[in-house]
Order: sequence, then C-alpha cells, then structure tokens
Amino acid sequence: MHNNIKHIFFDLDHTLWDFDKNSGLTFGKIFDIHKVNVELDVFLNSYEPINFKYWKLYREEKVTKSELRYGRLKDAFDEIRVDVSDELIHHLSEDYINYLTTFNHVFEHTHHVLEYLQDSYELHIITNGFEEAQEKKLKASNLRQYFKTVTNSEMVGVKKPNPRIFNFALEMANAKPEHSLMIGDNIEADVQGAINIGMQSVYFDYSNSNNQENYKRITNLIELKDFL
Repeated sequence: MHNNIKHIFFDLDHTLWDFDKNSGLTFGKIFDIHKVNVELDVFLNSYEPINFKYWKLYREEKVTKSELRYGRLKDAFDEIRVDVSDELIHHLSEDYINYLTTFNHVFEHTHHVLEYLQDSYELHIITNGFEEAQEKKLKASNLRQYFKTVTNSEMVGVKKPNPRIFNFALEMANAKPEHSLMIGDNIEADVQGAINIGMQSVYFDYSNSNNQENYKRITNLIELKDFL
C-alpha cells in the first residue's frame, strides 16, 4: 500500500455495519409483531441471496427502491412456499426499514480501527443504501463521529460503481483519487469501481469466502493497521 494516502472512504453495510446480523434480528422482531409463522433461519437462507440479487439490479438501475423493498420479500416467501398477502408484505417492508436501525451491531474492531485511522487520515463514507436509513445507522451505532463526509447514491442520482458517485465523494471531501483509498465488501461496486477512477482499494471479505488474488484483501478490519 502506498503511503501517500490522505483520505479513506468506507462502504457502510457489510463493511462497518453488520447488515446480516442486524437484518436477521429485525426480521425476528417484525415476524413476532405481525405473527408471521415461519422459521427465521429458513426465511433468511432464502431471503439473503434474493436480497443480494435485488441490490445488484438496483445498482444497475433495473429496479426501483419500492420494487426492491417489495420484491425481495415477495420472492423469498414464494421460494419457501409461505402464502403472505400483498398487504402484509407492504407492512413488513415498512416495519423492516423502521426497526432495522434499532439494531446496531458493527463488525469486530470497527470502533478501534476507526479511532486509530482518524488520527492520520480523513475518513469518509460512500454508500448505495437508502439515505434515510444510512444516516440513522451511522448515528445510532455511534459511527457518524468518525466521518468528515457521507456520500449517498440518492444524493448523486447514481450508484456505485458509477464513476460519478466516486467523483462526487472526492469533490465533497476535497480529495484527489491518487491520495484516496476505498474499502468495501463488493468487488464490482466498491473495489473495481474505485480502481476505475484511479483510487486505491481494499476488498473486505468479511465471510472469508472469496480469495481474490487480484485485489488487496482483508477478512478482519484490524488488518487495516498492517496496510496503513
């Protein structure tokens, strides 16, 4: 890693904020509230890859926010053959967003690493997540304090890996790409997207499941202290 880095940009979900854990806890809560009779693990095993697929479509501008929120639930219930009305799906979708930010687990060493880095670098966020939810996550998990700027795809009108969102974030941070590093869990959106505009990048493989030799890779945030 070159030592000319002055700015570090992080993705939020699946990179700092433990989306899978918080999402699972949220579904447990809203299924209890709405008396949805389904085994949580069975639902999540179906939902998580479907949600990943919908987010890819959302990045590619192939579905809208509302289509994502409805479709990922509808498809998951259909796949496990649980009959749920459209009305209930809409209620679950709304309550999921409302309750998601009441759970605020972050990845191991997140606060320690951010405290360590903020002494030497300016820290920033670039996220494709929904603006209202991301701000709540950052504040409720006590992460907002570390970041000088937060760039959200809804502010820019495009999503990572579109170069416009990276350039917008760089401009807002008053940063140059050659002095900037992006850290994220998605190779296409975060890692390659940053490389394409001249930034350096680190792939956060939080599940330790994708040994990509073409990219700098970590499996725990504490490893950033060795890179930087």
